[in-house]
Amino acid sequence: MVKKKRLRLIAEMARKIRAYRELKSQPKESQKYALDYETMRRPLTGKMLPVLAWQDVRRESRLFSLLAGMRMFGVGRMFTRKSWLEDHPEPSYWQITKVKVDYTAENMDHGKAWGILTYKGKQEREVKEVEKVMYHDWRLIPKDMEQQFKDFQPLPEPPVRFVPYPPLLRAMLLAQRRKAGGRVVTEEPALPLKRDVVLNKDYFRRQEQESQRKEGTAV
Repeated sequence: MVKKKRLRLIAEMARKIRAYRELKSQPKESQKYALDYETMRRPLTGKMLPVLAWQDVRRESRLFSLLAGMRMFGVGRMFTRKSWLEDHPEPSYWQITKVKVDYTAENMDHGKAWGILTYKGKQEREVKEVEKVMYHDWRLIPKDMEQQFKDFQPLPEPPVRFVPYPPLLRAMLLAQRRKAGGRVVTEEPALPLKRDVVLNKDYFRRQEQESQRKEGTAV
């Protein structure tokens, strides 16, 4: 007979209380990412921001610094980043669909946001949480430019012409090249997907005629 497992209600309740206290003791977003703009240090950890980020920190804004001053906290509006504008000619932006504000923050400029990401002109289908909201490089896209971002048509991706060899065959090719050349081969072998020879009836007929000419006609 299988012995029933005893439910330790008090121990289970104590475990839940410990987990709740541990969750409550964790620093909030407003405490974790607070910044002293004079020393460029985070008060919670005492870490200093990289020197290359100081200029953006003084000139650019965080995402929630922009959302806090907007109607409905910017739901429905489009935001991009300075790094995207500088690195990619294709439009990259977030369209905000949901915002969860940390009302305990002093200026309500902390929290979490969700939206639809369009990266390099390709829009994703699922709504997901916006990443790196604490970075100082967010910019609001003006309403008169939103349609220009949306109307962009990405170029079709070029077809894949080469694929890597299987591991064993790759090792054999590298060993063969090393033996033939006598030096270390740095070029990675690739398998072409496009055939240079058209496999039609004429090709097989020529192959058959050539093999017969080499072997000779049977008597």
